[in-house]
Amino acid sequence: MITSPAFAGRRYAVLGLARSGMTAVESLLASGAQVTAWDSREEPRRSLEGRVDLADPALIDLKGYAGVVVSPGVPLNKHPIAAHAAAFGVPVIGDIELFAIARPNLPAHRVVGITGTNGKSTTTALLHHLLQSAALPVRMGGNIGLPVLGQNPLAPGGVYVLELSSYQIDLTRSLECEVAALLNLTPDHLDRYDGFAGYAASKARLFAMQRPDQVAVFGMSDPKTIAIAQREAQLRGKDKVRLVDGRDIAGLQPNWPALQGPHNLQNAAVAVAIAEALGLTEGQWRPALASYRGLPHRMERVAEVNGVTFINDSKATNPASAAPALAAFPPQSGPRIHWIVGGLPKGEKLDECAPWFGNVAAAYTIGDAGPLFADLLAPHMPVTRSEMMCEAIRQAKAAAHPGDVVLLSPACASFDQFRDYEARGDSFRQIVQALIEQDRSADGQPARTGEPC
Repeated sequence: MITSPAFAGRRYAVLGLARSGMTAVESLLASGAQVTAWDSREEPRRSLEGRVDLADPALIDLKGYAGVVVSPGVPLNKHPIAAHAAAFGVPVIGDIELFAIARPNLPAHRVVGITGTNGKSTTTALLHHLLQSAALPVRMGGNIGLPVLGQNPLAPGGVYVLELSSYQIDLTRSLECEVAALLNLTPDHLDRYDGFAGYAASKARLFAMQRPDQVAVFGMSDPKTIAIAQREAQLRGKDKVRLVDGRDIAGLQPNWPALQGPHNLQNAAVAVAIAEALGLTEGQWRPALASYRGLPHRMERVAEVNGVTFINDSKATNPASAAPALAAFPPQSGPRIHWIVGGLPKGEKLDECAPWFGNVAAAYTIGDAGPLFADLLAPHMPVTRSEMMCEAIRQAKAAAHPGDVVLLSPACASFDQFRDYEARGDSFRQIVQALIEQDRSADGQPARTGEPC
């Protein structure tokens, strides 16, 4: 666990006791701070009885507090804690700001911050893999994996790689990243911001916290990101700002099984640019790109059977995030993709996916969006109204030929049939494996599973 004498003897309030909040409480207590904590749920409150003061920070006198640590899920534009803390002159911060405050007491290290609307997790995990492959001490945290405060400090020379959402950046004041990266910007979380411009400004704060001599890396897929990059180049000089689109490494992409598609080319390009800014050479990052295995539910290769590849892209919860998956498998002798699509829709259109309809051999619609999507797609491709995931996989598997791809990229939220996108992806993986086992049994080999559905 990361602790710091900077917290000793000071008072902090913590609002929200999920993973990051509970870890912040433990780090502060271990550092000698006095802590007031609160959560609307009774269970986490009960677990801290006798160790902290239990009170809602939005209702108590905050005079003398050094900060109110809130969960990124607390909407600062609506929750009373923001105005209440401001009335006492107390900053509202998050666990990433606590990490920033603790940094001077940690062994010598560097920090990378990665943000953007899409691709943050993949780029963060990929960079972690590149650095790990180069034998650098590295930790991954922020919006991915374990909370950074809950991890042991790195040895001297280590690198902390942080995935940062806009919410986390909003709660951070002093994180000077040796390298900061913005992948892309598309409208998102607009219920928390004053329009798209407010959301983009939140992301841009990551660079405002840097020193002029620190490096900034940007993707090139949208005008907003490029505009922020150009502004940073004027402020700190072009030698500290790197815009990348991946064209210089595109010829290597066929060797990266877990990084297919134009979106992953940009993710890889940003990861490589960061790695080089940290001192890695092509001889170090090039083989590591090929050995990267990917994250679950993000273009995850589940199986390949009889030349048919099964891909779990359950994290594609809107059309904009499904479109790159369709683009990743262009036709060979003909359209290759058997597309399982549907769920709880976030809109009534699939316009972002339309440029790639020619890559789709057939669509299999599921969930609440099934009837709507079937009508939208029928003029462009064969459509099967499967309704349920199991039937869609079974039907796609039966229709696919060697060289084809059975792709779960739903373009929808999961909540009509599944707890979350992870449960949906897990179900896809399990059904695929069960169907494979069923085929083995039919060929006279022992089956290890029961009926797939």
